[in-house]
Amino acid sequence: MTKIKRALISISDKRGIVEFSRGLKGLGVEIVSTGGTAKLLRSHGVEIRAVSDVTGFPEILSGRVKTLHPKIHGGILARRAIAEHMSQVRKHKIGLIDLVVVNLYPFEETILDPKVKLEDAVEMIDIGGPAMIRSAAKNFKDVAIVSNPDRYPQILSELERNGGALSGQTLAALSVEAFGHTARYDVKIHEFLRSRILARDNFPEVLHLVFDKAQGLRYGENPHQEAAFYADSVKPRHGFATMKQLHGKELSFNNLLDLNAALQIIKDFDSPCACVVKHNSPCGVASSDNLHTAYRDAFRCDSLSAFGGIVGLNRRVDTKTAGEIYASGFLECIVAPGYDAGALKILKNRKNLRIIEFKDMSNKTKAGIYSCDVKKIEGGMLMQEHDQLDITPNDL
Repeated sequence: MTKIKRALISISDKRGIVEFSRGLKGLGVEIVSTGGTAKLLRSHGVEIRAVSDVTGFPEILSGRVKTLHPKIHGGILARRAIAEHMSQVRKHKIGLIDLVVVNLYPFEETILDPKVKLEDAVEMIDIGGPAMIRSAAKNFKDVAIVSNPDRYPQILSELERNGGALSGQTLAALSVEAFGHTARYDVKIHEFLRSRILARDNFPEVLHLVFDKAQGLRYGENPHQEAAFYADSVKPRHGFATMKQLHGKELSFNNLLDLNAALQIIKDFDSPCACVVKHNSPCGVASSDNLHTAYRDAFRCDSLSAFGGIVGLNRRVDTKTAGEIYASGFLECIVAPGYDAGALKILKNRKNLRIIEFKDMSNKTKAGIYSCDVKKIEGGMLMQEHDQLDITPNDL
């Protein structure tokens, strides 16, 4: 168990930090803080010590250099079990730091604006923050690193239960999470600078892929396999990362594959279009001047194989179309850009029918999103540009 006596707090995302700091003070923890964080805590009556008082050196270069100092990193990186480390700490009058609470400049939020200036984005590249996170995470046997504000209640609860101490298991778990935090941050920076400076470099020598777990799935390709859906965290949220499930049981791995196959078909049509997909293959596709006729024709292409299939529609679903779908019998999922209230009422009578709202039916690449097709093979993966060729009658 590691007793928390002294904490360093330097954050950009200030959610919950006042309450967390008050909890730490209630446990007798000394708090060292920087800049805006120190000002916020003081304004709420939380006693802190400024980093500049610890280092004996002021913040310089418009705040670019605050914590990059031996009296900070020495206090974090000193290994308590090594006598030579502790001797050097005493010799140089370095106070030990047991808890580091750091999250990073909002680089990710800044670059969401496609018009952001390069120099503004660069100023949001944190230097001291990642250094402190990595120092604490490296020394996880002696130091706790909290980079996720959602962890505050859990950390306080454990400290209160253990008389102000954290378990080795908690310290190790926090370290793993922290290295994931800085890894994701660096990938965001790399991808942004690569796109701005090497704009046509769609196939870099090193490809970084970072994905966030969006949701667990009912099961994998087979019922005995576990599965999850991960959303691309490097590019702006798009595709199935933006879908809304309005009704029905949890999606499965195969459901999403079929939904994706359906979308790739209906996005190619300007007129109202419907398709029915089963096991990644279309049972029927039809377009018409209205949605209900398109759906009826698509279903009738192969109504036997359509049983238990996926329906894709490129228009808002009205009550007449919903009635046609309801009369079709058992279907797994419907995906459409929207649903009238009356249509939802009809469709929700099917208890297990998964109803998915997918607003963006455009087949064109969005700003800031390089559209690519990736396939996993043994030992690696293949990547190609997404097929967005518009075919006209003259091409046939």
